[in-house]
Amino acid sequence: MSETGEMPLTGHLEELRNRLVRAVIAVFVLSIVCFMFSEQLFAFLTEPLRANFEKPQLIGTGVAEGFIVKLKVALVGGIIFAAPYCFLEAWRFISPGLYEDERSLAFPFVAASSFFFFVGISFCFFVVLPFAFQFFESQFLSIEVTPTIRIGEYLSFVTKLLLVFGVVFELPVGTFFLARLGLISSKFLIEKAQVSVVGIFIVAAILTPPDVATQVLLALPLIFLYGLCIMIARAVERPKESDQSKSK
Repeated sequence: MSETGEMPLTGHLEELRNRLVRAVIAVFVLSIVCFMFSEQLFAFLTEPLRANFEKPQLIGTGVAEGFIVKLKVALVGGIIFAAPYCFLEAWRFISPGLYEDERSLAFPFVAASSFFFFVGISFCFFVVLPFAFQFFESQFLSIEVTPTIRIGEYLSFVTKLLLVFGVVFELPVGTFFLARLGLISSKFLIEKAQVSVVGIFIVAAILTPPDVATQVLLALPLIFLYGLCIMIARAVERPKESDQSKSK
């Protein structure tokens, strides 16, 4: 710590490393716990496929693929269940740079971050995946091919989508703090709305499989979240405007 009370760059990097190590340890511990329930977790993750494909056939093509899939399932479970603690570590890293009254927002930050993360995952699992699998099955039927799906490829497909939706649903939380720090404003978001919508569809095309249906199912909630971000930014700005009017 310097004489002015500011932490040097090396101090910030060391603090970041310590927070990341704690987060990784939390993921590791919960992954071990999830491995003990990997069969049940795998059955849960394959439920959207079984419910929306007619007699889907899942296969393994490698000697150790069954074990590797269980490890992947456990890791994904560890990441998801450790998310609230990871958000807490992220808050502890950024909170020293905030004002005194803002440091008391730890619980709201962790709660909101966890809420939007799990909402994003739930939306993907219960809405996007069933719709996507129905679409994919119709494509197999249209060419009269019986689908035989590798468990490793299926798991990679599902977990990628789940985590992508969980992360992108964090936009409102990120907007709150960026607006609070004065880095963005509702006026700026409104002015960039058209460009942002185009960007959302481009991002959706990059993050999702190469089919229009899944891309649209990611883009639409992102557009809704963008509108929510505008309202959040506007709400955060109001106290500042009122404070300025009082000071005049």
